[in-house]
Amino acid sequence: SLPNSLCIVHFLISFSPSRNEDLKEMLESNKESLKLEAMKRVVGLIAKGKNASELFPAVVKNVASKNIELKKLVYVYLVRYAEEQQDLALLSISTFQRALKDPNQLIRASALRVLSSIRVPIIVPIMMLAIKEAASDMSPYVRKTSAHAIQKLYSLDQDQKELLIEVIEKLLKDKSTLVAGSVVMAFEEVCPDRIDLIHKNYRKLCNLLVDVEEWGQVVIISMLTRYARTQFTSPWKEDGVFDEHNERAFYESDEEKTRDETEAKPYMMDPDHRLLLRNTKPLLQSRNTAVVMSVAQLYWHLAPKNEVSIVTKSLVRLLRSHREVQYIVLQNIATMSIQRKGMFEPYMKSFYVRSTDATHIKSLKLEILTSLANEANISTILREFQTYVKSQDKQFAAGTIQAIGRCATNISEVTDTCLNGLVLLLSNRDETVVAESVVVIRKLLQIQPTQHSDIIKHMAKLFDNITVPMARASILWLMGEYCERVPKIAPDVLRKMAKSFTSEEDIVKLQTVNLAAKLYLTNSKQTKLLTQYILNLGKYDQNYDIRDRTRFIRQLIVPNDKNGALSKYAHRILLAPKPAPVLESAYKDRDRYQLGTLSHTINTKASGYLELSDWPAVAPDQSVRNVEVIEPVKEWAPSLGKTVKSKPAKSSDDKFYSDSGEEEEKGSGSSSSEDGSSSSSSEGVLHILQNERVCPESGSDAESHVQKNSSQTSEESDKSSSQSEKSSSESDSEKKERKTKTPLQKKTSWTYVTKQQHTKTIFVNVINQHSVLQTFSYSHWSTLCVSLFTQLCPLSLAFPLQLSGPAFVPEKSHDLLHRMTGKGLSAQYQFPRQPCLYQPTMVSVQISLTNTTDHPLEQIHIGDRSPTGLNIHCFNTIECLEPEASVTVFMGIDFNDSTQAANFQLCTKEDHFSVSIQPAIGELLLPITMTELDFRKEQGKLLGMNESSATITMAAENMTSQPISRPVATVANLGMVPSSQDNVHRFAGKTANSGAVVLVTVELRGESTALITINTEKSVMGSMLLRDLKLALAQA
Repeated sequence: SLPNSLCIVHFLISFSPSRNEDLKEMLESNKESLKLEAMKRVVGLIAKGKNASELFPAVVKNVASKNIELKKLVYVYLVRYAEEQQDLALLSISTFQRALKDPNQLIRASALRVLSSIRVPIIVPIMMLAIKEAASDMSPYVRKTSAHAIQKLYSLDQDQKELLIEVIEKLLKDKSTLVAGSVVMAFEEVCPDRIDLIHKNYRKLCNLLVDVEEWGQVVIISMLTRYARTQFTSPWKEDGVFDEHNERAFYESDEEKTRDETEAKPYMMDPDHRLLLRNTKPLLQSRNTAVVMSVAQLYWHLAPKNEVSIVTKSLVRLLRSHREVQYIVLQNIATMSIQRKGMFEPYMKSFYVRSTDATHIKSLKLEILTSLANEANISTILREFQTYVKSQDKQFAAGTIQAIGRCATNISEVTDTCLNGLVLLLSNRDETVVAESVVVIRKLLQIQPTQHSDIIKHMAKLFDNITVPMARASILWLMGEYCERVPKIAPDVLRKMAKSFTSEEDIVKLQTVNLAAKLYLTNSKQTKLLTQYILNLGKYDQNYDIRDRTRFIRQLIVPNDKNGALSKYAHRILLAPKPAPVLESAYKDRDRYQLGTLSHTINTKASGYLELSDWPAVAPDQSVRNVEVIEPVKEWAPSLGKTVKSKPAKSSDDKFYSDSGEEEEKGSGSSSSEDGSSSSSSEGVLHILQNERVCPESGSDAESHVQKNSSQTSEESDKSSSQSEKSSSESDSEKKERKTKTPLQKKTSWTYVTKQQHTKTIFVNVINQHSVLQTFSYSHWSTLCVSLFTQLCPLSLAFPLQLSGPAFVPEKSHDLLHRMTGKGLSAQYQFPRQPCLYQPTMVSVQISLTNTTDHPLEQIHIGDRSPTGLNIHCFNTIECLEPEASVTVFMGIDFNDSTQAANFQLCTKEDHFSVSIQPAIGELLLPITMTELDFRKEQGKLLGMNESSATITMAAENMTSQPISRPVATVANLGMVPSSQDNVHRFAGKTANSGAVVLVTVELRGESTALITINTEKSVMGSMLLRDLKLALAQA
C-alpha cells in the first residue's frame, strides 16, 4: 500500500549512507565543535533505538580527546557497542587504562565502565587490576562504578571469584552511602552465602540505610532480611516478652549481664535485631514503592507479630499508584491477609472495586475482601458482592460468585443466605453467571446434601436452558451423586441426555456415562435400556477417553463370568461417599516464597531466588558483629593546640600522653601566666580523663559514677593549676606515677565507648560545673573547643583541615517547649556553632531551661527519642530547678548530615513532653581554614554532579565584601578563605558527621548579579544550602 511504501522510503532515507558519511566526516574533522555536535547526534540515534555501530571506527578515534564533554559522549557510545565491536575496542585499551588516572572522576568511572563492557576473556587480568585500583579511589562515584564492574567480571570469568571477594570485602567497609547499595548488589551476585563478610559491617549498613539511594535501599534490605534469619532467634514465640526500648543491652556491664541471665525470660530481642527494625521503619514513608514494599516484607519475615501491623497503612497508600504497582502490592497483601486478617480489616473500604480498575486488579481485591470476611463484616461484603455480580466484566462476575461460595464455606452462619442468592442467579440472562452459579452450588450442596433436595430439583428444571458445558456437567454430577433423593427426576434427565448425547461436549458426555452407571445400580428397572443405549453410543465415540470410560463402566456394572469379582464392588466404587470440597484461596501457599520477590509473583521458583532460612534454635554469637577500634598511636600534649611526636614508650599507657613538659622547657623556656594557667587547667582535666571508663545511657549508676569522678576532677584541676604557677614542670617520676594509676586498654569493642569518646564525655561533664564555667571566658572557651576538637578528631584528607572559630554566631533562639505546653517548664535552644566535645560527629546544641511556676521542678532529663537509633548525648539530670530560675545546658546530637528533626522527650519527675529540634542545613557544618590554592585543588576534585550553582540578582549597594560575608555566615557555619580577587568571595567548611568538604564561592558579575557555586560530594546538602544562600543574599 502507499502508506507502507512511504514508510519504507523514509526508513531508507533516514539510514542512507550519505547521512552516516556526514557524521563520519564531522567526527574526523579537526574542529572540536563539529566532533561534539556529531557525537550528540550519534547518542541521539542510540537513544531512539537506531543502529549506529558502523560509526565505531570513527568514534573510537576520539577516545583520547582532551575535551571533557566529547570524551564523556564517546564513553557513552563505547559502553553501548564495546561488546559488539570487541576487536576495535581492544585497540583502545591503553587509552582506557590512561583514563583510569584522569583527574576527573567522571572520566575515571566511564573508562572503567567501558573496560568492563568489553566481554573478552583475554583482558580479564587488566579488568581485575582496574577494579582493584578503582576500589581504592578517592571518589565514591568511582568506587561505586568498581562495584558494578565486579558483577560484569564475575559473569565473564567465575574463576576470579576469590579475588573479587577480597574487593567486595574492602568495599563493604566503605562509609559512603553512594557505594553501599552497589557493593551489596555485587555481594548478592558473587558470594551471597558469605555471611561472615556482613558481620562487621552489619551495624554500619543499618545506620547508613536511610541515606542510601533508593535502588540500594531495596538491595540492602533484601540482603539484611536473609542475614537476620540466620543470626537471630524467632520473635514469633507466643510467650515471648518484647522489650521495645532495649538499648541498655548494647552497653551493659558484666554485672548487669550476669543479673539478666539469672532472670528467666522466655525471649529477649537481640539489640542488633531491634536496630534493623528501627532503622528501616522510617523508610515506610519513602516515595519509592519498591522501598516501601521491601520494608513491608522485612517486617513480615522478621518483626514480632504485634509489630507487623505498622506496615499496613504504607501498603494501603501504595494502592493509589499505577496499576502495575497495585498488582504487585495487592498480591502481597492477599498473601498477608490469609494469615493475619486483623492487619487490613480497618482499611477494608480501600479494597472495594472501582469501575476503572483492570480485571486483574479487581480479581485481587475480590480475593482480599474474601479473606477479610468474618461474622462481623460479612453482611457488608455480601452487599458489595451483589453489585459486583451485575458487572459487565464477565470474568469478574464469575470470580465474585466463586468468592460468595468461599464466604458461604468459611462462615457457616451465612451458608443458607449465600445458597439462596446463588439459586436466584440461576435465572440470570447471562450464561456465564448461571454456569458459575451451578458450579459453586454443586460444591456447597456437597457440604449439606440432605437439606437441599429442592435446589437440585430446581436446577434440573433449568437444565434445558443452560448451554455452558461445565454447568451442564455439574448438574449431571449432582443428579448422579444424589439420585436417590430425586428418584423421579434423574431418569428423565438421563432420557433427555440420551437424545442429545452425540452433540454434547466431551465433559458432558463423561458425566452422562457416570449418571447412567449410577442410575443402573440404584434404579435399573427404569434405566437399564437407557444405560445400554448410552454405553453403545460411547463405545464408538471419536474421543478415546469416552471410549475407555464406556468400556470400563460396562465391565464394572454389567456382571459376567470374567468380571464377577469386580462387579460386586461396583456400588462401593461409584457411589462411595465423597468428602466435601474445601474452597481455598489461590494465595494460600504463596507464603513459602519471600514477599516482594519475582518467585512470589509468579508462584514458581525463579532463577537466582535465594530462599529464606528457618530461624536458628539458638542464636549464634552476637560478638561477631562487634567492631574493634584500634587506638591512634598519636600522642597528646597537655598544652592546648599543640601535639608532640611520640618517643618509644615502655608500656601502652605512656602512648596516650607525651612528656610535653620537657619538650616545652627545651623549646620555649617560659610562658605567660595566662597560658600557663589555661594549660595546666586543661592538663589536670585531661589527666583525670585517662583513668575513666564510661558507659553512656546505661543507667543511673553510670551517671552517678561520672558525676562523682567529675567532682574529683575539678579539685585536682585546681591543684594542678596552682602548682603550675610555682613550677613550670614536674619530674618524670611523678608524671609516670600519675599516668599509670589505671592500665589503659589498647583496643575496645563497640560494646564499650572508645577512649576518645570517654575523654570527651568526662571533660564536658567537668566543664558543665558552674565553677569551671566561670573560669573560662567565651573566647577561651571557643579556643579550647577548637583546639581539643582538632586533637580528638584524626584527619584523613590529603591536606590538613584546620578548624577555625565561627565567623558569626546567630543569637536567635528557637522555642523547644512553650511554658503553657510544658506546664510551667519553658525551654529554648540555639546552635552555639562550637565543635561538640562529646563526639566529633555531633552538633552542639545549647538549651536554656526556665521554671515559670511557683514550685520547684525536679529531675529534668531526656527521655525516649525518635528515630530510635538517634545518637544523642544527653545533659546530666537536673535534680531541682527553683521557681523563676533558669539554667543553660549543652547537648550533642548526631544528625547524620541530615535535616531530619531529632525528636525526644523532655521529662520532669511527673510529666513527659515531646519536643523536636530541627537543624538548618548550615548548622550541620564546621568552619575550616585553608589557602586559596588548597581551595582550588579541592574544588577541582568536586566538579560534575558534585557541583551546584545559581545566579541571583542583588542590590548594587550590597555588592561589596561585608554585605556578602554577613548573610553567608548567618546562613551557614563556614570559614572565610582569603581571595586574591576582589569580586570572588570563598568560604569553606566540612560536615560534622562525615567530614565531607563543603566549598562555597560567591562571584560578583556586573552591577547587580552574582553567581553562587557550591562544591561538595554531599549533593543533597549542597542543593539545600544553595537554596538558603540564594534567599539570604537576595534579601540582604
